[in-house]
Amino acid sequence: MEKGKISIIVPVYRAESYLKRCVDSLLLQTFASLEILLVDDGSPDRCPALCDEYAALDSRVTVIHKENGGLTSAWQAGVKKSAGQYLCFVDSDDWVEKEMLSGMAPFLTGEAAEIVCCNFVINRPDRVTEHYHGLPPSVYEGDRLQEVKGRLLGNENRTVSMSRCMKLFSRELIEDNMQYCASGITMGEDVNITLPALLDCKRLVIMEGALYYHYFYNEESMVHRYDAGLYQGIRTLYRAMTRIVEEKREKNGGGATAHRAAALDDCAREYEYLLLLAVKNELRGGGSPVKNIRAICLEEENRNIIRIYPIEVREKTNRLLYFALKNPWPPALFALKALFRLYDRRRSGKEAV
Repeated sequence: MEKGKISIIVPVYRAESYLKRCVDSLLLQTFASLEILLVDDGSPDRCPALCDEYAALDSRVTVIHKENGGLTSAWQAGVKKSAGQYLCFVDSDDWVEKEMLSGMAPFLTGEAAEIVCCNFVINRPDRVTEHYHGLPPSVYEGDRLQEVKGRLLGNENRTVSMSRCMKLFSRELIEDNMQYCASGITMGEDVNITLPALLDCKRLVIMEGALYYHYFYNEESMVHRYDAGLYQGIRTLYRAMTRIVEEKREKNGGGATAHRAAALDDCAREYEYLLLLAVKNELRGGGSPVKNIRAICLEEENRNIIRIYPIEVREKTNRLLYFALKNPWPPALFALKALFRLYDRRRSGKEAV
């Protein structure tokens, strides 16, 4: 480990059209002490050659070529090869402002177990939107941080984004928690590393403004397409979250029955919000959406969670999805499916203009 150095880890797969924009934004960083690790996850396009070209041009770039193993295995390979005291993750179709690291680094103290969070924008074909963490900008330590840790899950809008991107992590927070990275999750996999890191951290910084990270809304990404395995992935994620919360509560002295029960209640509510995504996923694809949604909603464990843990839903689309979750009647589901198809057609028409 090199003290004060920041390692930027970029998993690379099928990103030929976007890789130059991403890596160029990293090479333009005004922060001096950094390394860039491009992890080629067996990409079948020109990405491996492009990565090698960057390494030949700039000594700050290191390339790792590996067999395809998925996003989590790629960034883990980057962590193992990295040398920095702090770790930063950037996805290969995203990009960052040149002052990102210079803006974030002054908030680091050099002490163990700290996380600094900037904010981000989403770049869509038709618009750009700003996004901020739910927590007010501040430095959270001691009792204030413990209070934050008690409300990381179970909210419609998260207090702290669970993305591994847009953050600087003390490397031990990542290395010590890679054991929680479960396979079989295609959406929300970052929760398996970011949640335990947040629960272990001793200092959390939420920056004001700092719209440094550009998230590219890529319609070709599997995150935005129908995923037949999404529901099972969400169930795997729910099991992982409960394991993380239980083990961290015990480790950090929060093993009292009341605290444990409250934490597990939050996991159940978080799972319920994730079920809204599962319903939306089925509405937008699949051969039998109404049948699939009813199967999800009527599963005994899900029915009990929906009944016992009412959630607060404010966003209009989520209200419709929550109604379907609680009342999976075929006529209502067919109507909801038609509404979503109409909405998607209108959105596609706007983006084509």
